[in-house]
Amino acid sequence: MSEVRVRFAPSPTGYLHIGGLRTALYNYLFARKEQGTFVLRIEDTDRTRFVEGAIENLIQSLQWAGVDYDEGVFVEDGEIVQKGEYGPYIQSQRLDIYKKYVDQLIEQGDAYYCFCSKDRLDKVREEQKIKGQIPKYDGLCRGIPIEEAKKRIEEGEEYVVRLKLPHNKDITFHDAVRGNITINTDEIDDQVLMKSDGFPTYHMAVVVDDHLMKITHIVRGEEWLSSTPKHIMLYEAFGWEKPEYVHLPAVLNQDRKKLSKRQGDVSVEDFKERGYLPEGLINYLALVGWSSDDNEEILSMDQLIEKFTFDRVSKAGGIFDKHKLDWVNAHYIKEYPTERLTELAIPYLDKAGLFPASSAKGHMNWLNTLIETVKDSLSRLEEVPDKTAFIFGDLEITEDEALEVLKGEQVPELLDALEEELNSVESIDMEYAKGLMKKIQKKTGIKGKNLYMPTRAAISGNIHGPELQNIIYLLGKKKMLKRIERVREILKEA
Repeated sequence: MSEVRVRFAPSPTGYLHIGGLRTALYNYLFARKEQGTFVLRIEDTDRTRFVEGAIENLIQSLQWAGVDYDEGVFVEDGEIVQKGEYGPYIQSQRLDIYKKYVDQLIEQGDAYYCFCSKDRLDKVREEQKIKGQIPKYDGLCRGIPIEEAKKRIEEGEEYVVRLKLPHNKDITFHDAVRGNITINTDEIDDQVLMKSDGFPTYHMAVVVDDHLMKITHIVRGEEWLSSTPKHIMLYEAFGWEKPEYVHLPAVLNQDRKKLSKRQGDVSVEDFKERGYLPEGLINYLALVGWSSDDNEEILSMDQLIEKFTFDRVSKAGGIFDKHKLDWVNAHYIKEYPTERLTELAIPYLDKAGLFPASSAKGHMNWLNTLIETVKDSLSRLEEVPDKTAFIFGDLEITEDEALEVLKGEQVPELLDALEEELNSVESIDMEYAKGLMKKIQKKTGIKGKNLYMPTRAAISGNIHGPELQNIIYLLGKKKMLKRIERVREILKEA
């Protein structure tokens, strides 16, 4: 087999969809496993849907996710640049190329000019639906002699160019996921290849680009499965070798419908903003429609590359389960270096008004301890403010069990001893925090649950939670004393 060359070819119509990222990921994993080349091409021929800045966002999302590519469109120093020997890699810059090949198809008799108006086409399709027929173009312009068609064009008549499919021909192709597939040409349309604005349709451009860029494997969503026979007809019309086809199952929500914005997050940007780590999102996304032969679920990018094969891709749509994603992401949060996690968490603390990002540099040890204290309870970084709020706000005792523990007969003595000990020092460092409870035990003789549970309840409002020494250090002397005083008030009111 020749060198594997695959491509991801998104349209710049907005943020990168999570399903698009999975398509890019599978292309990437296959290319890396086969030591091939991964190309990023931008398909922007539908100018009505073009969104300014979308190309930059697509590239940033891929880079954030760790899905690197070798050739195509890049951003360097804020500028879009193209690298590789098969460019341009932006379709709107390839119009002359498409025009040349469309003209060739017309001259060969494999395509024709169509002058039908939108109103006529709508009417034809509506009548076909009423009769229970497959809605498609009725071929009215197929028989117009080429000289007559060119004369009408010279006179300014608007036109498109359509593919001339043979009647009643079975087109069979092999798909790596679904096996052999046969579709009859009577079930499909004479596809528009060139629109009236001079831009090619997806179907024309994708075949020309994939051939000229020497793409060996077309790895794309299953929504393009029904279009594949048209593409194969184009390959045959040009006398070109066909690539291998791999059509991936859709990414579905819990209701087994395609993920859409109406049901919540669908773009990579959404998941990034919510505090999913790229490692967590990529690991989980790989499992939505694919599984390893040993059914391992926690897999690094290197492990995914090693284990990935198309024969493990499911035919059925993959359910996107956010609870499972949270579980996978929580694993990576636990494994992440605390210092790096802290850097990622600071913007969330800042946005919540708990700790200003501008002050972070001088308090990194304290912030690292804060994140270390709660990291095992996190599924996403957006949870950091809620999980750490007990450190920043005033004491709240919301658990009945915590209030009951604080009503213990030893508690007044315990609070007095804590207050006395805290007043004997200037400030609390971690070394002091680690030894504080031993000092209180020695001073009062209170030990075990009678010591630790009321102390925890008095300073955090809960009887369970993170390391007590961490809470003591994070609160510091002033807040600890304030909370002891607040507990006394609560007990008087109880």
